[in-house]
Amino acid sequence: MENVQPNPQVLIDIVQTRMPYGKYKGTIIADLPIYYLEWMSGKGFTKDKMGMLLSTAFEIKTNGLSEILYQVKKALAQQNR
Repeated sequence: MENVQPNPQVLIDIVQTRMPYGKYKGTIIADLPIYYLEWMSGKGFTKDKMGMLLSTAFEIKTNGLSEILYQVKKALAQQNR
């Protein structure tokens, strides 16, 4: 089995990147409603970085792990003070 290491930058990008298109254009990816991510999942996420960020946010939220995104936001806010 391949040794896969998580990339913390992905979580940072999810809480800092704004949705570039669609109904929620301008909304931080972490703040997108779960129903919108579910809808996008049904359509199929793109195979680029944005698709990866959206699919990761979808997985986090559907597995009840939104607290992770909150903690990353909180840590970044404290770091930027």
